[in-house]
Amino acid sequence: MQEEKFRIITLYKNYFNDFYQKQRQKVKNKILWTFKLIETTEHVPKDYLKHIEGTDGLYEIRVKQGSDIFRIFGFFDKGKLIVTINGFHKKTQKTPKREIEKALKIKKEYENEKES
Repeated sequence: MQEEKFRIITLYKNYFNDFYQKQRQKVKNKILWTFKLIETTEHVPKDYLKHIEGTDGLYEIRVKQGSDIFRIFGFFDKGKLIVTINGFHKKTQKTPKREIEKALKIKKEYENEKES
């Protein structure tokens, strides 16, 4: 029996894929598990998906594998679509500003392409 999906995660260009391919297999498995949870859970806990304050609709998908923490950025498009745009290995308490700026730049690129 197929699980009901509340969201569909899609990838934009190769931004996420480039990050994903560099990860260890255990990390890849945890990322895929987290994506499935986000797609099939109606109310996703903030431990896995959280809006980044002070941004225009940018979210971080939160992945923890052992003591390693990873963040993958995305945003909603048409309500139920998360476009995954880039990711990084988190090494500090705070999400680095340059990573947020990079994600916002990619989001803007996506929106500009969609309009044209």
